Amino acid sequence: MDNISRRSLISAGLGAGLVGALPGAAVATSIADDAGLRTDPFLLGIASGEPWPDGFVIWTRLALDPLAEDGLGGMPSRQVPVAWEVSEDPSMRRVVARGVEHARIETAHSVHVELKGLKPGREYFYRFRSGRHISPVGRTLTAPALHETPAALAMAFASCSQYEHGYFTAYSRLAAQDHPDLVLHLGDYLYEYKKDSYVIGGGNPRDHQGPETTTLQGYRQRHAQYKSDADLQAAHAIAPWLVVWDDHEVDNNWADEIPENRDAGQLNDTTERFRQRRAAAFQAYYENMPLRTSSVPAGFDMKIYRTIQWGQLANFHMMDTRQYRDDQLAGDGWRKNVAERLAENRTITGAEQEKWLLDGFRDSTQRWDILGQQVFFAERDRAQALEVDDVSMDGWDGYAASRRRITQGWVDAKVRNAVVLTGDVHRNWANDLKVDYKDPASPVVGSELVCTSITSTGNGTGSTTDPTMAWNPHLKFYNDSRGYVNTKITKDAMTADFRVLDHVTTPGSPVRTLRSFKIEDGVPGLQA
Repeated sequence: MDNISRRSLISAGLGAGLVGALPGAAVATSIADDAGLRTDPFLLGIASGEPWPDGFVIWTRLALDPLAEDGLGGMPSRQVPVAWEVSEDPSMRRVVARGVEHARIETAHSVHVELKGLKPGREYFYRFRSGRHISPVGRTLTAPALHETPAALAMAFASCSQYEHGYFTAYSRLAAQDHPDLVLHLGDYLYEYKKDSYVIGGGNPRDHQGPETTTLQGYRQRHAQYKSDADLQAAHAIAPWLVVWDDHEVDNNWADEIPENRDAGQLNDTTERFRQRRAAAFQAYYENMPLRTSSVPAGFDMKIYRTIQWGQLANFHMMDTRQYRDDQLAGDGWRKNVAERLAENRTITGAEQEKWLLDGFRDSTQRWDILGQQVFFAERDRAQALEVDDVSMDGWDGYAASRRRITQGWVDAKVRNAVVLTGDVHRNWANDLKVDYKDPASPVVGSELVCTSITSTGNGTGSTTDPTMAWNPHLKFYNDSRGYVNTKITKDAMTADFRVLDHVTTPGSPVRTLRSFKIEDGVPGLQA
């Protein structure tokens, strides 16, 4: 698809038109005409995700007043029919599938359509209609057939978009300039804080609406505020997404059923209250993401770890490092000489998810096995002295045995190329991975690419120097700017461009490639 048509795709004007006169169109049109909505209900945009060889999920959520305090977007207290259609062309003339779903108040008038029966490895386009209102057109793809090895995959990944800390220019740059075929979002899609509680130097350029999110109404309102952003809508409209949460979609630094604050009098001071909060957050997360029905929450549980296969080229193992982890030791931050972090029984994944991942390594026939996960994977020791370690209790350093089991697992399974993708830390990093970081002779067995934030912590300093790199030689690159990572994956190599913006506290920054790395097939480790 050429650049001009991709850029025009993300404009609302392309959505203008009527449902085509194909078999079934009259029924779909008449049902959708019963919506009875006087103003545009597609203010939260559209999205797609979960590509498989014969289909994908397409999503929208109707809202007339996105910031309504009850979280229901100003919608009527009834179900609303929504017609959808999928086409082989962006002008929506070659429609190959259509139908009608009902947006229900029980799920905040969200719509999830799981498509089946399409052709593998193809580009498709989709839109929705409710009454006389038609959504923009989105672009999406099916995954290749399981036995096929496509020539290349353009994949971008991002994390940490704090609405208050800046403008989401990076999302629109990703859509208009990098044209990915797949986007991975690795957590902190939104933040839970109320206005003026998480403030950057110079003040926040934008504010959250409503109190800190603890209720279903609050999480729904917060998702709607984020989804109202035009830059974010552009990124969703350009390609299918694979999403996983980190902490802020629920509560800062939560671990399993343990909230950040447990002291008497704090916001979340009991397990039961946090379970209720987690259930509300999970419900709103599902309602607002293009996820399959296999991820529908069951109370305060929700399964989001899964593997998406991209033919024989790649496996994307999307992980959950929050819901099943042991509590962080010694508080949630950096601590020195915490011997318990090395305990064999500590886990960041839980036993079931760990087994799923190790089984996936053993079953893999793909060229690349890519872990989409949230927190820093490589060892990052701030203490220069050999007899001291100073590491983050929230990342994999706080769960060292869990990390070793996963790393040894891909080595034992003879995974051809293991690459870990990471978010969370609001900085760019590129790292070589080992089984034993204390042994200088331990071989490199994989690579980690860490994307910075979309906006979190503001503009950044632009620095490319971190002192810990001097005594952590496996840490190869660091940068404090905002942006995302754009990759190209082929059977011979994976290349990664660290795309950065000059500023985010005002809109419109250009984007540029600060540094690029290559990982060659069968050659563990990063090459500049």
